[in-house]
Amino acid sequence: MSGNTLGKLFTFTSFGESHGAAIGGVVDGCPPGLELSAEDLQIDLDRRKPGTSRHVTQRQEADAVEILSGIFEGKTTGAPIGLLIRNTDQRSQDYSKIMDTFRPGHADYTYSQKYGVRDYRGGGRSSARETAVRVAAGAIAKKWLKQRFGVTVRGYMSQLGEIEIP
Repeated sequence: MSGNTLGKLFTFTSFGESHGAAIGGVVDGCPPGLELSAEDLQIDLDRRKPGTSRHVTQRQEADAVEILSGIFEGKTTGAPIGLLIRNTDQRSQDYSKIMDTFRPGHADYTYSQKYGVRDYRGGGRSSARETAVRVAAGAIAKKWLKQRFGVTVRGYMSQLGEIEIP
C-alpha cells in the first residue's frame, strides 16, 4: 500500500491496523537536541482520544504513546524516532456480522477496490484509529517549529453548518 509515508525533509511513516496489536510510526528528519518526552506528545493525543463524547467512537483507548528510539537523556538524537500506541479495546468479533457488508461513510469499499484486500474489523489501515499516531508525530513537529522558529500551531472549527465565526 502506498501513502504510508508523508513529508520530504521531516518524514513520518505509519504502521499497524485498528484491530492489530498496535499502531505506530517512525519520524525521520527531526534534528538532534529537541527536548522531548512521551508527556509532550500525550497532551495532543489526549485531545483526540476516542470515547470522550457521544459524537465519536465509544471505543475506550488510552492512546498512551511509547517512544522506542531517537531520544537519549530527554533529547532527540537525530536518529529516527519510533512511536508505538498499543490497541487495548479492539473487539473484532463485533464486526463478524458485517464481514460481507460495506459500511456507508467508511473507506471499506474504496480500500477493497484499490488494494484488493479488505479488513472488515474496523477498517484496518483506513480506520480513524490510525490518526492517533499522526497526532503524535505532529506534536513532535509542532514542538520543533515552536523551539526553532517561534511558530505556534493552532486549530479550531470556524464554521458548523450555517453557524460561522466572523
